[in-house]
Amino acid sequence: MYETIEDVLVTLHTGQWFGFDGDKVYANLWVADGYDKPTEEELNSLLSDKQAEYDANQYQRDRVYPQLGEQFDKLWHDINNGTLDNTGEFFTALKEVKDNNPK
Repeated sequence: MYETIEDVLVTLHTGQWFGFDGDKVYANLWVADGYDKPTEEELNSLLSDKQAEYDANQYQRDRVYPQLGEQFDKLWHDINNGTLDNTGEFFTALKEVKDNNPK
């Protein structure tokens, strides 16, 4: 989630390249030698873009796997039916998600 300019700044470069003198607001932002200080407008625009991208992926993050109640129900039925292996509903439902979303 992107809520502050600091959340964006850490994505621009590696290492300790910026800091704040006081509150974490643009007016207190300093950058290390060798780095250009982004404008406040650039940071706010990037913050808005990153947050919009994050929000657009919320559905995917929340709903890739079946709801936990549904998973537990599948698990219970598989135990009850003696199919607590790779043929059961619980296994196949989760395997489908994993196959469709490889790391």
